Amino acid sequence: MITIALTGGIASGKTTISNRLRELGAVIIDADDIARQVVKPDQPALAKIAKHFGQQVIAADGTLDRKALADIVFNDDEALKALNDITHPEIRKVTERIITEVSAEEPNTIFVHDIPLLAENRSNYDYDFIWVADSPADVRKERLIEDRGMTEEEAQARIDAQVSDEERRMIADIVIDTTRTIPETLDQVDELFARLDLTHSSNEDEIRYDTAPITVPVEERSTDS
Repeated sequence: MITIALTGGIASGKTTISNRLRELGAVIIDADDIARQVVKPDQPALAKIAKHFGQQVIAADGTLDRKALADIVFNDDEALKALNDITHPEIRKVTERIITEVSAEEPNTIFVHDIPLLAENRSNYDYDFIWVADSPADVRKERLIEDRGMTEEEAQARIDAQVSDEERRMIADIVIDTTRTIPETLDQVDELFARLDLTHSSNEDEIRYDTAPITVPVEERSTDS
């Protein structure tokens, strides 16, 4: 079994990478999807959220009013921490259950944890590898405006709410440059996965990327070597 955490800033191309890894045979564990599951009306986390934040975050049909909750936690670090303290243990339980069930059937599974806010959450990075989808903030802002119809102010606010590109790169084992065309990005993913899968199949203790394609953006590459 191998576990990879895949992360990246908003509009970084992370979903493109995740979808490709699924096509290649990895099992994708989507943190956002699990986060939605654990706050359904029949789940204990929703009752805890209502108790802490009040009934104003519960919609008339008994589901979580995500916008109301987002309005509370967006610029309030203490409120966000309280929310994370409620949801993260439940997310962890679901994640561990998925891994246990799948690996029991296929011990050599490659799991990819799709976690948008990995760096923000300051988690214990209990993964074999961390892959970061990387595009500079100005490129991502342009994508948000052109592809998602945001205003420049909305796009900048979304980017500013996340950690910097530099902080994200600091936790990375592999940085995938997504400023390239989609076919070029997919080629990077294919080669990285092939090396990962090949080494995994040979039962080596360590996966080597030393001969893999350079995936760090040009501006981050050392000029000393």
